[in-house]
Amino acid sequence: LETIPGLGPVSCAGILAEIGDIERFENQAAIAKFAGLFWPRHQSGDYEADDKMLARTGNRYLRYYLVEAANLVRRHEPEYRAFYQKKYREVQKHSHKRALVLTARKLVRLIDALLRNGQIYAPKKKVTR
Repeated sequence: LETIPGLGPVSCAGILAEIGDIERFENQAAIAKFAGLFWPRHQSGDYEADDKMLARTGNRYLRYYLVEAANLVRRHEPEYRAFYQKKYREVQKHSHKRALVLTARKLVRLIDALLRNGQIYAPKKKVTR
């Protein structure tokens, strides 16, 4: 995980300590749910709320490490910066928190793939013409 730009030994150790064995999770969505990086549905009949609170369930330490790591990665990695900015512009309320949590979800997908495959991070190279 330390090969991801922006992540240091403390962030990596915290994430790995809280996740434990990656094989106990079926997929990246299970890790995100374990960390509480989701918005539960708030509905009744035909009504569905637009302004939802982030779930308060899950491992709060893992959620903290992932959100902080996403904030660091978005500063160093152009792909994550662009994703964060896109999500930031989509809504009016809670734009920073929402964009940061969605960026953390994207980071969870990367972390899951790296840990399951035993790979190091290799950023996408820009094609210049």
